[in-house]
Amino acid sequence: MKRYAGISIRGSKKIFYFEAGALSLEIGDDVVVETERGVNIGTVKVLPTNELPKKLLAHKKSMKKVIHKAREDDYKRLEENKIKEKEAFRVCNSLIDELQMAMKLIRVEYLHDGSKAIFYFMAENRVDFRELVRNLAHQLHVRIEMRQIGIRDAAGMVGGVGVCGRELCCASFLVDFDPVTVKMAKEQGLALNPVKISGLCGRLMCCLGYEYENYLQMRKNRRSAAEKKQKGN
Repeated sequence: MKRYAGISIRGSKKIFYFEAGALSLEIGDDVVVETERGVNIGTVKVLPTNELPKKLLAHKKSMKKVIHKAREDDYKRLEENKIKEKEAFRVCNSLIDELQMAMKLIRVEYLHDGSKAIFYFMAENRVDFRELVRNLAHQLHVRIEMRQIGIRDAAGMVGGVGVCGRELCCASFLVDFDPVTVKMAKEQGLALNPVKISGLCGRLMCCLGYEYENYLQMRKNRRSAAEKKQKGN
């Protein structure tokens, strides 16, 4: 019977499932996996099991595999890739300035096997980066992928500390970004000062939604208690 392990790929907090075969894996083990983009390295977050989450059952037959547990040569390659990423970041930023492109480079990620470099960037409008890609491929001698991301994803990649003194939620544990509205702050009795309720990304703080439902339920309970008291009188 096939076994599946939950693994977070380097640079991502999301958990993806891979066919683990007969490998003995523990939480925290680093592994080399086959992904749709190429070979990459990740960390085991969910122990191998025979069962998959229901939402993934339809993809069971096309599930990618864990190739092997990370070895010494894999860690050496990881460090080499980090050096390449720094150089690629420098080269790309230089080209962006030279070509006068309206975009901001956030991060560069090399796949573990070195077959591709992924450039994450932000831009307010659509960007024609064909010339940039040609120059990058010529200078770096690697396949290039450009990936546009939103401001919250960018904040998660860059990281930082929030006004609460803790590491940013988007950089530490948040995987998906739920909608956050000013109404949530209003319902919780917070001052509607944009500076105080906005995160480092300039958007409303994600934590405004954490206790929102509790506040709504608390108000509902208070109304019910008040109505019962009035009827009793």
